[in-house]
Amino acid sequence: MKALRADEVIPVAEFKTHASQVINRVRQTGRPVLITQHGRGAAVLIPVAEYDRLNEGALIRAAIEEGLADAAAGRVFTEEETFAYLEAKLGPVGEGEEP
Repeated sequence: MKALRADEVIPVAEFKTHASQVINRVRQTGRPVLITQHGRGAAVLIPVAEYDRLNEGALIRAAIEEGLADAAAGRVFTEEETFAYLEAKLGPVGEGEEP
């Protein structure tokens, strides 16, 4: 994300008064807005697409960390065990065929 410009930092009182306009600006520009309270950052308003991107990244990182922890703890399956499990769930798959 790019650095915020001065007009993208607003006090909470201004946000309360002009919430609809601020939301429209974020939607139209795709730029975040930092909302301050007592002179300090309190919240960031970001476009939905940016939130989705950040959330997806966090989910992917969590899944990778879980997999690494499973591997470190020895909770792994051989290739044969994996294919046996998948065939039990999905049915037999021929050699070279797409499931």
